[in-house]
Amino acid sequence: MNDRPERNFEVANETGLQPHVIEKDYVIGWVLAGIYSHPELRDNWVFKGGTCLKKCFFDTYRFSEDLDFTLRDPSHLNEEFLARVLGEAADWVYQSSGIQVPADELKVEVYTNKAGITGGQGRIYYRNPLQHTRNSPGRIKLDLTAHEVLVREPVRREVLHPYSDRPTDGIFSLSYDFAEVFAEKTRALAERTRPRDLYDVINLFRRPEAQDARNDIRQVLSKKCAFKNISVPTHADLRPFRDEVAATCVCLYETGIEFDRP
Repeated sequence: MNDRPERNFEVANETGLQPHVIEKDYVIGWVLAGIYSHPELRDNWVFKGGTCLKKCFFDTYRFSEDLDFTLRDPSHLNEEFLARVLGEAADWVYQSSGIQVPADELKVEVYTNKAGITGGQGRIYYRNPLQHTRNSPGRIKLDLTAHEVLVREPVRREVLHPYSDRPTDGIFSLSYDFAEVFAEKTRALAERTRPRDLYDVINLFRRPEAQDARNDIRQVLSKKCAFKNISVPTHADLRPFRDEVAATCVCLYETGIEFDRP
């Protein structure tokens, strides 16, 4: 634990990224450990999205900042419940790693959007050895939804945590499998046409696993689009966004991190 700041600087030098980006990646690993350690969350919160790709599948993937989960139990979308369990997970993180994640600074919100769909957000703030370099604490945002169809059974995957305080038994999380995360990214691309989604789809397509799983991916994508009442995306659907997507994908590739925060 004592060599954490030095190791963060070492990883920053190795990757060419800013130390606070590496530090956030480090804290994310422990937050995932805290969530998976919680008996009410470990089998109910299914990890997905860009950070899941980085932390559970490909260690050389782009850095991502938010934690996205599909909740198997819709009753978890309750502000009192979220404040309690995230506070307990934050305390576990502090006891296990020494990272200060003050429970009284947690922020949770449950909302209903214009389509009548209920979702949730959480914001976890942390104090850290590099705090003196910034005027505000670090922050990790959680996006929570129960309005998703899980086509395939989630898998228990080891969280990539290339730091010296990695627990002997590792860090694990319940996550989408490869076919589901690929299909989810493609479905998201069809709905919102964000450059980062296209970046992910292109990179996933280039992976050897994609060829082996293509039939599964197609099946999962079809069911996910049907659940959302949208058409399966085609190349023609993306053509109007070609220049914008190409330019932004270059930025994503060069920076290696998420940049389009809400």
